[in-house]
Amino acid sequence: MPGHTENTVRIYAPLPLVWEMTNDVANWTNLFTEYAKAEVLEQNGNTVRFRLTLYPDEEDRVWSWVSERVMDPVNHNVTARRIETGPFEYMNIRWAYGEDGAATRMTWIQDFAMKPTAPVDDAVMTEHINNNSRTQLDVIRRRLETAARATRVGSGRRG
Repeated sequence: MPGHTENTVRIYAPLPLVWEMTNDVANWTNLFTEYAKAEVLEQNGNTVRFRLTLYPDEEDRVWSWVSERVMDPVNHNVTARRIETGPFEYMNIRWAYGEDGAATRMTWIQDFAMKPTAPVDDAVMTEHINNNSRTQLDVIRRRLETAARATRVGSGRRG
């Protein structure tokens, strides 16, 4: 059975700031803790193709892949897919954003299947992605809330 994950975070920052910072792929090394490099390869309007490189794992292996994101700024949605799939048959991701009271709600939905030759199966990867997504979403939440506070202080507003 293919893998599916859905993880949501509430970020106490305005939607425009969350949208801007989370869609600035070139700056993802400052937003996520897992990426050693984030290289934009091509950008055409709201579509960006990029290479992500992880920090070396416990066996000193470096994982890297190319993905493509299509941003819909009107509906605050992003669809992404891996171009270089590595151990995945496919990997599709949807990022959904919405206002949620004083916060912005951001949801990551990931649908994937592992290749038969992959070192793990769909169930193991589902658990790994869920754990990692929760970790990364919390890091992103903290970094964006810090940026929002700095923006408010810099503009002379208190909050």
